[in-house]
Amino acid sequence: MGGERLQRRLAAILSADVVGYSRLMGIDEAGTLSRLNALRRELFDPTIAVHSGRIVKLMGDGALVEFASAVDAVTCAIEIQRQLRERAGDEADPIQFRIGINVGDIIIEGDDIIGDGVNVAARIEGIAEPGGISISEDAWRQVQGKVTANFVDIGEHTLKNIARPVRIYQADFVGTAATLSDSSALMPSVSDKLSIAVLAFTNMSGDPEQEYFSDGISEDIITDLSKLSQLRVIARNSSFTYKGGPVDVKRVGRDLSVHYVLEGSVRKAGNRVRVTSQLIDATNGMHIWADRFDRDLTDIFAVQDELTKEIISALKVKLTPEQKDRLVRKSTIGLEAYNLFLRGRELALLHTKSNNAEARVILERAISFHPDFAAAHAYIALTRLNDYLIGGGDAANHGLKTGLEIATRAVAMDDEDPHAHFVLSMAMLWHREYDNALSEVLLCLRLAPSSAEGNLQLALVQYYGGDYSSAIDTLNAYMQIDPFYPGLALYFLAQAQHSLEQFDAAAATLKRRLERDRNSETSYALLASCCGHLGQIDEGRAAWAEVVRIAPDFSIERRWGSLPFRNANDYARRIEGLRKAGLSA
Repeated sequence: MGGERLQRRLAAILSADVVGYSRLMGIDEAGTLSRLNALRRELFDPTIAVHSGRIVKLMGDGALVEFASAVDAVTCAIEIQRQLRERAGDEADPIQFRIGINVGDIIIEGDDIIGDGVNVAARIEGIAEPGGISISEDAWRQVQGKVTANFVDIGEHTLKNIARPVRIYQADFVGTAATLSDSSALMPSVSDKLSIAVLAFTNMSGDPEQEYFSDGISEDIITDLSKLSQLRVIARNSSFTYKGGPVDVKRVGRDLSVHYVLEGSVRKAGNRVRVTSQLIDATNGMHIWADRFDRDLTDIFAVQDELTKEIISALKVKLTPEQKDRLVRKSTIGLEAYNLFLRGRELALLHTKSNNAEARVILERAISFHPDFAAAHAYIALTRLNDYLIGGGDAANHGLKTGLEIATRAVAMDDEDPHAHFVLSMAMLWHREYDNALSEVLLCLRLAPSSAEGNLQLALVQYYGGDYSSAIDTLNAYMQIDPFYPGLALYFLAQAQHSLEQFDAAAATLKRRLERDRNSETSYALLASCCGHLGQIDEGRAAWAEVVRIAPDFSIERRWGSLPFRNANDYARRIEGLRKAGLSA
């Protein structure tokens, strides 16, 4: 055996992987497997065969394919992504792939291939964007001027278990599109999903104190539309950015990458309410639909239902029977309880200690009128959890314990309330009940696929639970829903990249985070660790000096103990990076 020579050859290797596979399986296991099998049968196998590829092996969520030339491999990848994009228009939650390609030496073991060339392809695939293609410099040299795609140099990357840095080129979908016969070819498939931004409705009541009511109407419309898997609905955090000023609908469409914008106004006077609304095509500024509702204030729920149904009709969205049922308000909540709920919700969403306390007082008054008001209970639970995270309000862990108890009651009162499941997942995560936290957030996303809070919570459950790749996929999906995402989302992304030992990517993400907030000591601390791993000693020490400037008593160990990490290796990896930079935490 020792005298056998290894069989080697030079080949182009394509590695492909499903984006968000864990999330898709959690939402619909049977349906996801059925769709993947159909894609392999109808798209992957035929396309690979046309380009003379050999499927080495298929994994549950990916594939390894060998080609004789880089041109064949890259052309095949382009065709696969193009066809996936075309199919995406017919699906509520389209399957996307990342594809990585490398040219290198491989070792033949029967029908399998191994070696550095294969490992590099797999690592490059992990860096590719959802729906995208990334290739090594060796592959790029061989395909220049020979394929219908432009590739952009994104620099050298230190890849896990690869001895040397690898320069990577990424397909420029936007730049490529203008050069192809299909002007929209290779655009990320998420852009094909029908998308809408609901702007904050203007308060026309002449009373600034009524602002909560017009905002509440807008928020409820966002919540209702988010329940439809056929739509990508922009989060309030982003769509409310335009509040209070003149609105250029075309600019909003470009900023938020949406097809449609809904705007409107609310006038509340005495026992009457007037709601006007218009749906606009953001690509050309044309009005698609408009209506006005003049009703008794007691009919506000009927107005919201009718308005939502007309929007759905104007968008030509076909509802399933389950979706129709979900959009019907069965609640018997009275107007006074609803008014109090809107006030309390606005305060709870500010996430400060003083507003949490005020929100609880108002929400408890709403519950006094309607004891089974699940949404009000859920927001009270949220304020308790926020108190715990802020570090004030309740002694010891009382806020966390109380939050879990109240969130559990909210879900029991209304199992169809996505926000209640979100809050319960949040409470479960901080109690380190990872499986229960995952189950609850998946229920939230089944009920409201476009829930921004649900998608962000899923990413956190995945990250703290140790599923770092899935966390990155989910964060990318979240950022599509909330394009003006808070800077903290970048920190979460950098943490996941650091845990995957993508230290250069994590450092780049942290620098983007610090452009938004120069006083984030946790970001500087993680950056110092990244620099240590990358051998950038001076940069690492400079980052740590910022930590000391902002928080002289900062301790990674103390910080670590307060967070719900499942995997102790994360802590060791951070400390090791600091040690390499000659620092101690």
